[in-house]
Amino acid sequence: MAGLRLRKEKVVAQRTTAELDAMAAAGALVAAALTAVREAAVPGVSTKELDAIAEAVIRDGGGIPSFLGYHGFPASICSSVNDRVVHGIPSATETLASGDLVSIDCGAILDGWHGDSAITFGVGPLIPVDEALSAATRESMEAGIAAMVPGNRLTDVSHAIEKGTRAAEARYQRGFGIVDGYGGHGIGRQMHMDPFLPNEGAPGRGPRLAPGSVLAIEPMLTLGTTKTKVLDDEWTVVTSDGSRAAHWEHTVAVTEDGPRILTLPAD
Repeated sequence: MAGLRLRKEKVVAQRTTAELDAMAAAGALVAAALTAVREAAVPGVSTKELDAIAEAVIRDGGGIPSFLGYHGFPASICSSVNDRVVHGIPSATETLASGDLVSIDCGAILDGWHGDSAITFGVGPLIPVDEALSAATRESMEAGIAAMVPGNRLTDVSHAIEKGTRAAEARYQRGFGIVDGYGGHGIGRQMHMDPFLPNEGAPGRGPRLAPGSVLAIEPMLTLGTTKTKVLDDEWTVVTSDGSRAAHWEHTVAVTEDGPRILTLPAD
């Protein structure tokens, strides 16, 4: 009988412990920038001012804003307000108002390694349905993070995010749209690397997760449609029905001791 040629199983790219530590340092810069932006996000502040704050924190920490100039993107953060899902461009003429739902996505490069994270928050108090939207999105992200364990496959994370969304729907007694066509990704010495990570789908497919594998996990949910459109600036993604959206993201590594979030504050 002829010998069988065994195909090596694909694994999401692995990093050493030292490399994960370097990524965590980049991630801590991102976390610091997001904290500073959130603290500054009061009524009357422009999204351009928030962008300047984030850039200053990153550069003061010895890093480089990874979004600035990326495929021509003109800012250090993506500021997506209300019906904007992702990739909103900060503007001097866009000022925040009480009750706005704000998603800020931010990335930094430190010593050649990337960190990428996003948060959603309200400018002042939010109405309950917007609070539920942000909480549901964060909980979906956390469900995906929990699936970052050795032996799982890529879409086990996708499925966990989807299950997290459905559990949130039951908890908050309302539906949420999982945005079509957008999701997480591999990350390391480049911001966006293979594989693409959908935010829903059947489990058990795609490359394996092994210790040192890293993914950016980033669900995006809406209060209505799953459909989006891109504005004339060729960047800003908005919901097609005008419903509000939320976006949460962490860069996460698989370890033998469980998931390691690489975009947490340094302390």
